[in-house]
Amino acid sequence: MLNKFIKIISFAKELRYFSKRVALPVPSKKPKAQGISIHSFLDVKQLRTVGGKGGDGCISFLSLWSNEFAGPDGGDGGNGGHVIFQASNNVRDLNAIPSIAKGSDGEKGLNTDCHGKNASHCVLQVPVGTIIKNIKGKVIGDLHTNGLMFIAAKGGAGGKGNHFFMTDTEQAPKICEYGADGEDLEYIVEVRSMAHVGLIGFPNAGKSTILRAISRARPKVAPYPFTTLRPHLGIVEYDDYEQIAVADLPGLIPDSHKNKGLGIQFLKHTERCTVLLFVLDASLDEPWKYFEILQSELDQFNENFRQKPQIIVANKIDIPEAKKNLEIIQKLSSLPVIPISAKTGENIDALLREIKIIYDANKQEEDNNS
Repeated sequence: MLNKFIKIISFAKELRYFSKRVALPVPSKKPKAQGISIHSFLDVKQLRTVGGKGGDGCISFLSLWSNEFAGPDGGDGGNGGHVIFQASNNVRDLNAIPSIAKGSDGEKGLNTDCHGKNASHCVLQVPVGTIIKNIKGKVIGDLHTNGLMFIAAKGGAGGKGNHFFMTDTEQAPKICEYGADGEDLEYIVEVRSMAHVGLIGFPNAGKSTILRAISRARPKVAPYPFTTLRPHLGIVEYDDYEQIAVADLPGLIPDSHKNKGLGIQFLKHTERCTVLLFVLDASLDEPWKYFEILQSELDQFNENFRQKPQIIVANKIDIPEAKKNLEIIQKLSSLPVIPISAKTGENIDALLREIKIIYDANKQEEDNNS
């Protein structure tokens, strides 16, 4: 039986050669802001959640013109608000999640049996596919569906007013309850499904430049050697209203599976992507060896990487040495090879078309299995 990757590639070939039309990327009409974007993709967050305190009960006695001893009429306090995680398709990362999330306090009870108002809940929007772990690292929640909720910290119950304590033997109780404190818990929130497409490569392979060329993201690029330390996310829009998230991942180095460099942190980012794009600097000497190192590092960390759809992107094709190496890369690899120049924009449309074909094929395979 064919494995999932072979099925996806076979379906992609059908789309590539037999489909009448593949959706085209939609260029943005709004000019891109100048400078470097400081917004990076945050996929892991540790935070403290505190439920709101319940309102205190009230001590009060009703006095009427016809009955000055009408009895206790202190109202109950309102309940404190919960802290809730809710999965949403409109959120991409955890940048908006605070380090401390606190629910609102309930209102105090009033006289004439008026109860305090219950507090509103603190709802934190997180991406679909977020998993919730306790402070010991145990998974206790999986928000895999849009709209699904997880109560992180319950608010305290409101206290009872003195009317609650009235009995046959105690007609005028001067006692009420304080509102209960809310739960105070810590969690580790982690985005399991980071992006549809992940750009993988050695430092200075041109991943950030590619992301800037295909989306409105603005990661740092420069003419001197450096590497991205945190993932950046860009969105590619197509004319069939599909949006594909592309992540610029930190550069991988040899022995990353042994936690060298960014190590395990980088490989966890890669594990959450649906499609892998291996970005090679085709102008280097023997760039195909870099691809072998990349695949070796991924395999030693997790053998399941072989099941993911993969594409080789031969970057910097505008350099003469890169054109000579391109033919060798195509001969040695069984994967699709897309030659581009992210700097000049050469063949970027072909890359976006290939991404859409692989994405549609993977989506079709998931629909068939569901």
